[in-house]
Amino acid sequence: MQLPKEFTEQMKELLGDKYEEYEKSFSAPRVYGLRVNTGKISVKDFLKITPFHLTPIPWVENGFYYPPGEQVSRHPHYFAGLYYIQEPSAMIPASRLPVEPGDYVLDLCAAPGGKATELGVKLAKDGLLVANDISNSRAKGLLKNLEIFGLGNILVTNEGPLKLLKYFPEFFDKILIDAPCSGEGMFRKDPAMVRSWMKNGPAHYANIQKSITDIAVQMLKPGGMLLYSTCTFSILENEGTIQYLTEKYQELKLIPMKSYMGFVKSSMEHCIRVYPHEVSGEGHFAALLLKRAEQEVKLPSQNTLPVKPREIKIPEELSNFLKNILCFEESQMPLELRNNKVYLLSNEMPDAKRLHILRSGLYLGELKKKRFEPSQALAMYLKKEDYKYSISFSGKDEKVFRYLKGETLGLSETFEDKKNWILICVDDYPLGWGKLVNGTLRNKYHPGWRLLS
Repeated sequence: MQLPKEFTEQMKELLGDKYEEYEKSFSAPRVYGLRVNTGKISVKDFLKITPFHLTPIPWVENGFYYPPGEQVSRHPHYFAGLYYIQEPSAMIPASRLPVEPGDYVLDLCAAPGGKATELGVKLAKDGLLVANDISNSRAKGLLKNLEIFGLGNILVTNEGPLKLLKYFPEFFDKILIDAPCSGEGMFRKDPAMVRSWMKNGPAHYANIQKSITDIAVQMLKPGGMLLYSTCTFSILENEGTIQYLTEKYQELKLIPMKSYMGFVKSSMEHCIRVYPHEVSGEGHFAALLLKRAEQEVKLPSQNTLPVKPREIKIPEELSNFLKNILCFEESQMPLELRNNKVYLLSNEMPDAKRLHILRSGLYLGELKKKRFEPSQALAMYLKKEDYKYSISFSGKDEKVFRYLKGETLGLSETFEDKKNWILICVDDYPLGWGKLVNGTLRNKYHPGWRLLS
């Protein structure tokens, strides 16, 4: 691979006598990783049912390497949201931000969702995850990944950071910024990034990073934590951005993160650097900052206090469906009806209606001509035991692949209600809905999510 001269000179200065090892890493094979969704399945149970040949990624408890050639993106467990395919070093940032249930969390540059999905799992359905991306197309992909993971306490937005600040001043307990960057850590994985670097190098992105982090600091509560990360090696974009922040905001303090053998100490204390010649991964930088609370923590501003949904009269068809969901209590559900679509809001959902919102809460389904059709998002949110009528196929069963392709299935199973919605599962983990009509299962799997032949 032909690397830009300016870049190689930068790396030689940065790595010294280690540069030759870095250069040799370009001829080494790429590594591939997946991260287990511990919100749906424990690592122990996942390893019992997965057919893949996995090796632990040592710096994250739920991450694993898999060999090239294994069809991880076509297995039913992938469609059930049991894991996320992610470059191993990219698993570091979300694992080092100490999110706890009940936190208000912001992933500011969240698409495609690799880090946001892990942050949402850490919340354990308690608290709020605001996942934002400035690109509308990428934000739609982000929403899909959050829904596949079964996350319901989410607010997915498509806004610039400055617009978010108007609604969320000093609102968040934890913020993750995986910042737009020159992508030097992706050169081996994606050679096209070299051309991008030559067009827009570190100086271009450093200005963007300062602008984004400036705004993020103002959205962080006193006492809150901000994790800044990139997939580049540039000092200007990494330590340079952190130095800018700590000099401008005296309340910000770098704090240590759990390290691992092979992680390289930065020139700044407590920052982590990862290189492809030191670990089995592409490359990353991460820094964790605490916003010291020198005074009493402020309450969120009035316009971001949790909003109480307007009380709605629950139609009979919706009420009848909800009775089959064993984990819901209809009388305690904060439901909202918008354009015949029904949403379950979390108790922490803020009033931010003037933002461009792709999803606010858990989308339950749609009311259509005296009937209710449950959503794909609801199927992914539930556990098999949460719903009264369900059927599970083995991950090896031809029927599960036919279902994922959108085909109609014949069923020998019988149910007391012969015209009901059935939760379709693989190895007891939900995939989507089917409508049982006279022994035939009409396929209701989301058309945009189907397995292509």
